[in-house]
Amino acid sequence: MSVPLPRRAVLRGAVLLGATTLTQAGAGGARAAATRVDQPTIANCATWGARPPSSPVSVVQNRPNKIIIHHTAFPNTSDYSLAQAYRNSRDIQNLHMDSNGWLDSGQHFTNSRGGYLTEGRHGSLYGLLHGQSMVQGAHCVGQNSQAIGIENDGIYLDVQPPQALWDSLVWFCAFTCQQYGIAPTEIYGHRDFNSTQCPGLLHDRLPELRRTVAARLG
Repeated sequence: MSVPLPRRAVLRGAVLLGATTLTQAGAGGARAAATRVDQPTIANCATWGARPPSSPVSVVQNRPNKIIIHHTAFPNTSDYSLAQAYRNSRDIQNLHMDSNGWLDSGQHFTNSRGGYLTEGRHGSLYGLLHGQSMVQGAHCVGQNSQAIGIENDGIYLDVQPPQALWDSLVWFCAFTCQQYGIAPTEIYGHRDFNSTQCPGLLHDRLPELRRTVAARLG
């Protein structure tokens, strides 16, 4: 199934502080808190200058059941700017379309070393914000119709990612879990499913990522 590509400006969260809902529970009036995760800023494909897909993207009319973490294996740039994040998104798309022969970027979203988030495959942001469907990706064999793929710019085989990238990843994973009803325990690395070193040392930090995302969700 194909859908028209959404045309939106950069989307921003309305507020920086989570809204906390308190509910009464039990005869003793114990209160349980649930924290709303605000939407981070995510630049859509039009904003970073994406090429149109070579053919219509496919939409899966189900929610994804997991998140898969990747690294791009591109050299670790010291340029943490927004402009570099946009260049990186264009470089990934060019590689995936021109070298891999894919119809568009393979991943759903990209996280830069400066912590800037961009939409990857066209339609991914629309699906995330509505929370009921997803675009079929091309980031992990066997999981492309059921997992949201997040590329983290850089190569982390022997170095840790910048703090800005890590903080952005935590926030974005928490927001994605909230939107799609994905449990934080369902965050994996690429090598959990395919024969690869991806996402390097980020894979060793998956337990920390799951815990931190769970705490962010309250």
